[in-house]
Amino acid sequence: MANTWKMPAWFYRLGSPRWSFEIMGKLLPWFVIAAVVLMSFGLIWGLAFAPADYQQGNSFRIIYIHVPSAVLAQSCYMLMAVAGAISLIWKMKVADMVAKSCAPIGATLAVLALATGAIWGKPTWGTWWVWDARLTSMLILLFLYVGVYTLHSAIENEITAGKAGAVLALVGMVNIPIIKYSVEWWNTLHQGSTFTVTERPKMPPEMWIPLLVMVVGFYCFFTVVLMLRTRAEILKREKRTGWVKELVEAH
Repeated sequence: MANTWKMPAWFYRLGSPRWSFEIMGKLLPWFVIAAVVLMSFGLIWGLAFAPADYQQGNSFRIIYIHVPSAVLAQSCYMLMAVAGAISLIWKMKVADMVAKSCAPIGATLAVLALATGAIWGKPTWGTWWVWDARLTSMLILLFLYVGVYTLHSAIENEITAGKAGAVLALVGMVNIPIIKYSVEWWNTLHQGSTFTVTERPKMPPEMWIPLLVMVVGFYCFFTVVLMLRTRAEILKREKRTGWVKELVEAH
């Protein structure tokens, strides 16, 4: 008798709008606390106590915003693509809601990464912008986010909009390794990765530890915003269901 491969039970539970709404409500306070604590700690340490860079001086401190936003902009896109794929394959409404919610958040992160990169580039490279491979691929990432968001906004049918957005997100995944390895593949002005899995950080601990704290804090903050947007999307789409009507009446 042939064995059939099945996804774990929790995976299917995530497909329930009501269960997802409730579990996100329980997790929200913890991620809010973590985000506030980690980002406050990382910013204060990085901006006030970390030593100045021997080449860039105090201008390097922009990395405590630039690096987390750039890293998270890419992670958010991968999550959007994975959620879109789950929506296409397993027809999960919650996955489509997550994918839709990721688009404006990711676009904001991409803008923040590009803006802080420009602020960093002016004193470092002498110009606000160059058509560097890393910068150009990050700009393309922003356009992809805008494209997915536009599809969801322009197409009235939610199912059709979700499919179109998911396809664009999956096609755009080819841009992620380009962003990641552009510094290695081409001769670019942009410096290499600050953190790697196989090598020790190139900065002293008093500089990279607050940066690592900021990265984790950004992820917690992103989780908070994503859960808030997804919960709002669940209420919008499930407004005719009994449990949402009961929830509205109770409040």
